[in-house]
Amino acid sequence: MTSMNKQSGLIIFLLLALIITGPSCGIYTFRDVSVDYNKIKTCKVGFIENKARYVSPQLSSRLTDNLKQKINSYTKLTLVNSDDANYIITGYISRYDVSLAAISNGQSSGNRLTVAASITFVNTVDNKTDNFTVSRDFDFSANLSLQQAESSLSTDIINQMTDLIFNHIFSNW
Repeated sequence: MTSMNKQSGLIIFLLLALIITGPSCGIYTFRDVSVDYNKIKTCKVGFIENKARYVSPQLSSRLTDNLKQKINSYTKLTLVNSDDANYIITGYISRYDVSLAAISNGQSSGNRLTVAASITFVNTVDNKTDNFTVSRDFDFSANLSLQQAESSLSTDIINQMTDLIFNHIFSNW
């Protein structure tokens, strides 16, 4: 065997070994939704009201709808409107604040929008309640008004806040 063939063989062997053993190392695993579908069948998502000092007009309805869609897409739970659901998710937007994020040459060069939601998750089957808050910062240029920043950030805000709420409730992270 030539030196080139040996190197090629070694590289192929190492790549195959990495592919075979890589997923089993457990470092970068995603844990699927953790629901006992034998006990848990239904979920109610209440309207996530905006109680922040500044009220973004579409945030509450979009966040509520997006959370419902994610639950519908990623779980086998049936969404219901009744209070006798197995899981009940309620909450409100508690923060929607802009602050200074960066200064350059003595002037503001960046702003930060902080969005937070206080969520109550009730598991009526196991009689457990979890109150938690999710929060995320979204930076934007100081050259933009809040309304301009909202138009470019709104989808990102909705998706990230939805993911934070969903992952806290349904994943073992």
